Amino acid sequence: MNIYVTHSREYDFENCLYRPIRESSLNSRHKIILPHEDTQEPFDSKSFLERECNLVVAEVSFPSTGQGIELGWANNYDVPIICFYQKGAKVYDSLSVVSSDMVEYSGCNELVLKLQEAIESMKEN
Repeated sequence: MNIYVTHSREYDFENCLYRPIRESSLNSRHKIILPHEDTQEPFDSKSFLERECNLVVAEVSFPSTGQGIELGWANNYDVPIICFYQKGAKVYDSLSVVSSDMVEYSGCNELVLKLQEAIESMKEN
């Protein structure tokens, strides 16, 4: 499965998203695009979402205009979106327009565990 991960730059994505995902079994089973892993240059997410992407994982604990644009593209291309947010974060109602999958988590490790569960659940359906 080709998975695109999107997030706000305000989020500690390197430590709480990228590293736990790369250290998990998800990394060997899926092609996971972490857009700011090696560079701060913009990733051509629009083309990837249109042509190759099977799932978008969105960490939505912090608002982000760029992320909103990417989620709109994914929705337009009928790519499933799963939104994850930290317990206690304000989640905007507008996200319900693009995803009905909202998953709350308490810590970085729990995020990855819940992501694994969500992907397994998708495969079963």
